Amino acid sequence: MTADGYPRGVSDPSPARPAASSSTEPSVQLVAFEPRRLRNSVILILGIFIAYLVLNWLFDAVGHFLFILLLAFLWAIAMEPIVRRLAARGWKRGAATGLVMVLLFLISLIFSVVFGGLFAQQVNALLENLPSAVTSAVTWINSTFRTTINPADITAGLNITPGKIAEVASSFAGGLLGLLGSVVGGIFDAVTVVVFAFYLSADNARMRRTIGSWLPAEQQKVFMTVWDIAVEKTGGFVISKVALATLSAIAHSVAFAIIGVPYWLPMGILAGITSQFIPTIGTYIGILIPAVFSLADGQTVDVLWIIVFATLYQQIENYLLMPRISRWTMNMHPAVALASVFIGLAIFGPIGAIIGMPIMAAVLAVIETYGRRYELIPELHEATLDGDDATDPTLPHPLPLDDEAVIAEAWRRERELDAQQATQNES
Repeated sequence: MTADGYPRGVSDPSPARPAASSSTEPSVQLVAFEPRRLRNSVILILGIFIAYLVLNWLFDAVGHFLFILLLAFLWAIAMEPIVRRLAARGWKRGAATGLVMVLLFLISLIFSVVFGGLFAQQVNALLENLPSAVTSAVTWINSTFRTTINPADITAGLNITPGKIAEVASSFAGGLLGLLGSVVGGIFDAVTVVVFAFYLSADNARMRRTIGSWLPAEQQKVFMTVWDIAVEKTGGFVISKVALATLSAIAHSVAFAIIGVPYWLPMGILAGITSQFIPTIGTYIGILIPAVFSLADGQTVDVLWIIVFATLYQQIENYLLMPRISRWTMNMHPAVALASVFIGLAIFGPIGAIIGMPIMAAVLAVIETYGRRYELIPELHEATLDGDDATDPTLPHPLPLDDEAVIAEAWRRERELDAQQATQNES
């Protein structure tokens, strides 16, 4: 008998086992879901998808109204520094807000009465003559610099073909129904912005107390500080930009009228707005467009006068106007400002290019309030120092902001406003 219990000479009757394969065969592992959990997961995914569709539909339905509220909030912020100064002199916030709005309305009314018809007439003529102006300017460039630029490619690339311009001009000048619809829609949006801007400014203290009542004590301090800093810095930023844009528009309009630039009024207003609300390249845009129309008229000398005036005014603005107007506002890096313009343009359209910088100013005001900056190490300081930074004492050693001092100052200001409001209510 063998050790396996079989007689000698008799082998194991079981089949021979195959030799172990050197390669590992892939194995399939089945995963089983518990039915109740699978059902809950499917319901959750469907619920999230339906909620997304509802929110998307709701945003499309009220998106325009939310944009109107954003404009009203920015307007209220822009008025806040003036309203606070009037309230500090004994004015009620409602009366101070109303006075500021009445003054703005009178200024707009005077401009509309004096220049409204001329402005609409020049804009309509500008739109109609834009393709021919571009063609004439390109022809002058080809003949002067011996280039072979095709004017048709330029007009097609800029989408300023005669058919497109005729469509825009007809919608601008419009028929009776189109004009009536545009006027009614514009008046409704303007009234909505004015009403909400008035209440956001007049009931500022009550609104802050209402929002603060839903927050714990510590978060109330943070909310109050962020609100005060953002409103004060953003309001000063908006006021300074509007003031500089107004002065620039007046100066450029007068200069263009004296030089004889075609469509001098819309060109001057465009130069004033672009120079302040489109950083870095806005000034060049405000010069380039009037120069193109002057070249289209064959007035090469006028182009030189436009460049000379723009250069002189830029020096006056940089060294005389801007230090006086912008001394109580905040600084914004040109790259950040330009990025805010493009982001606002992508989200809100053309008006977003104007409001992008004020929105970014509010965000930066909050970041500067609670952000902490540190002193640079000597190696980084020396490696990144250039000629302009050598005269800037704040760049090498940025000091962190004292949050406790800011909160104490905000509390003091809040108590003063409450005391003034109580005195006005008693009187």
